[in-house]
Parts: sequence; structure tokens; C-alpha cells
Amino acid sequence: MALKVAGRGRIPPFIVMDVVRAAEARAAAGHDVLHMEIGQPSTPAPRGVLAAAQAALASDVLGYTGALGLEALRARLADWYRLRYGIAVPVERIALTPGSSGAFVLAFLAAFEPGDRVALATPCYPAYRNILTALGIETVLVPAEAEHGFQPTPALLERAGPLDGVVVASPANPTGTMLGADDLARLHGWCRAAGVRLVSDEIYHGITYGPAAVSALGFGDDAIVVNSFSKYFSMTGWRLGWMIVPPDMVRAVECLAQNLFISPPTLSQHAAMAAFDCVPELEENVARYARNRALLLAELPKAGFDRLAPADGAFYIYADVAHLTNDSSAFSRRMLEEVGVAVTPGVDFDPERGSRSLRFSFAGATESMAEAARRLVAWRK
Repeated sequence: MALKVAGRGRIPPFIVMDVVRAAEARAAAGHDVLHMEIGQPSTPAPRGVLAAAQAALASDVLGYTGALGLEALRARLADWYRLRYGIAVPVERIALTPGSSGAFVLAFLAAFEPGDRVALATPCYPAYRNILTALGIETVLVPAEAEHGFQPTPALLERAGPLDGVVVASPANPTGTMLGADDLARLHGWCRAAGVRLVSDEIYHGITYGPAAVSALGFGDDAIVVNSFSKYFSMTGWRLGWMIVPPDMVRAVECLAQNLFISPPTLSQHAAMAAFDCVPELEENVARYARNRALLLAELPKAGFDRLAPADGAFYIYADVAHLTNDSSAFSRRMLEEVGVAVTPGVDFDPERGSRSLRFSFAGATESMAEAARRLVAWRK
């Protein structure tokens, strides 16, 4: 008699990881791969971070920290918000987490009950809906349009029926689009008036190509803000994120964190103390992303990828390829097999319309982006 396997584990895969596996298999067979599928910096952690980690390894026991993280690092984050955003965030509301993924688990557990309805504007990061589904929370997919930057609006949310929460990302994955201050203020105001909890994913803050990203913290203390050291700070594999928690939710998040994770990674916390002193190096990374973005926005249309979302932030270009294919998964497989360029099919981000879209990541070296563009132009001729 077979033993039961819980249904909560029967959620869709994170398809980009399947693409990564296929790319690795191609590389193992002796073929080259140009990586435009994975959403992570190709640069290591800043030099100061590496030095701080080495110092901690040599001098610290690296035992558990408090469940919400090192007080000193939380204080540095409070300073960061004051200097970068002009926002005063009490240290008590800052929780360090095992990556932003850990922050989303804590946020969703603390804010929502099983059966609650949480809206996601599609296309969006797939882990939102998959984590919510695993927790027994209903995801309400709201197809957003290019005219609104693929972002949710109060009008779209009104049509979604009763809601308990909304998840928004600006800059967004996969589209790179952003909410301006007025749009985010309207969205926050609608959520407050409707009694809907706003969860703001701000993991790509710092990586923008025009106006700086606006934090939901600027409109009140009732939103949950999630961020991470992975993207701007180039510390993806260190698995350290943070969240800014509404005052009435701090103790719930702390108790959940104590029992689920005990504490965030201690070595990563010590290393991250130095990250705020490495801004010049980090801005060099952003300058490279800007060069990559400009290159691809000029070259991708020559390969027929000319229906592109505004890449205002993050390091992604989201392409409508309905004129080229109605099966983005098969199309991306062909691209990998025939020219060695790995990209992510849109079905990862939009179950309903993603078969007609692709995401290109430009987080890699500029030379790799240029070669990928050259191959794609030649492939599509």
C-alpha cells in the first residue's frame, strides 16, 4: 500500500530551472551556452563582502543569531532606508530572512489564512503563486496589459472579486517594468481602503535605468516590503534577504521565523555588513547592465524580437513572440539546440499567455550578450 504524498507539493516546477538543467546538459556534451535564462548577477559578491566573510570565518563561532537577524545588520538596513529613500524605518520592524524566498514564506503565513484570495498581476514571478498555492491560499491571476506596464491597477483589482492580498513587484520580474510614485500611491490607497494587504517585492531596487524605484514604505506602515542582497548587492548564493514588517505583524513573523528557520545564515549576515560600503563597485555592475540593455534593445529587433516591454529596471527584457510562435517552450528549446542561447519561456510567468512570450536576462557579461545577439540575428535571417 502506497503511503500518502501531500497534495501541497504538487505545484508547478520553476521552469527556468528546467532550462538551466538543459543548458548544463548541452555544456556537459561539449557545446557552448550563452546564458540569458537565469536571473542572477554574473559578478561575485563585492570585494568588501568577501573580505568580511573571511574575517568572520577566522574570528567568529558562526552560531545562531536571533530569529530576526543580527541587530547591527538590521541597523545598517535602517540607515540604508534613511539615506536612500529618506524613510525612517524602526530597526524592530526589520527581519532578516533566508533569501527573499524565506521572506515570502513568512509574509504569506503571517498575513493570510488558508482559503484567502491573493491577487497577482500576470506576467509575474512564478514562485509567488506556487508558494501561495502550497500554503493553501488561493491565487487570483489578473492578466495585466502592456498599456499599464503589465502592472496591477485598482480598476483591474476591482474586477477580481473580494481579495485579501495583492503582491506587486517594481521593478518587476519578468518584464522589468516599474510603478511610478503616483501609480504606487493609488494602488496602496486602494488596498488600504479595501482592507487588502499589500506585499511589495522590491528585490530589484537599485537596478534602474531612469527614475529610481519607489518603495511602498513611503505611503504607510501597513504594507509588507520584501528585498534581498541577491540582485543589486550581487550576493545571490549567500541566501540572505530581508523584510520590513508592519508593526502589528512583527511578533508573528518572529515566532514563525524561530520555528521555521531558527535564524538567517550567520556567515552571510556578517559578510553583508560590508555590502553598504561597496556602492561604487555595485554601481559599476548597474552600468554594465545598462550597456547590455542598450545593446539588446538595439539588436533584438533585428532578430524579429521587436515587441518588447519597457525594461525600466531589473535585468530582463520581456518579448511578445506571438508573431513567431505559439509555443514558447518549444521555441526556446530550438534556440538552445540550434544556436546555444538559453532563454526562459513565458509560460513560467504567465500560465494563460506565456506560450507567446520569452524572457531574456541581460545580467551576464557584455561580450556574451553581444555574441548572443549576433547568433540570434543570424538564426532568424
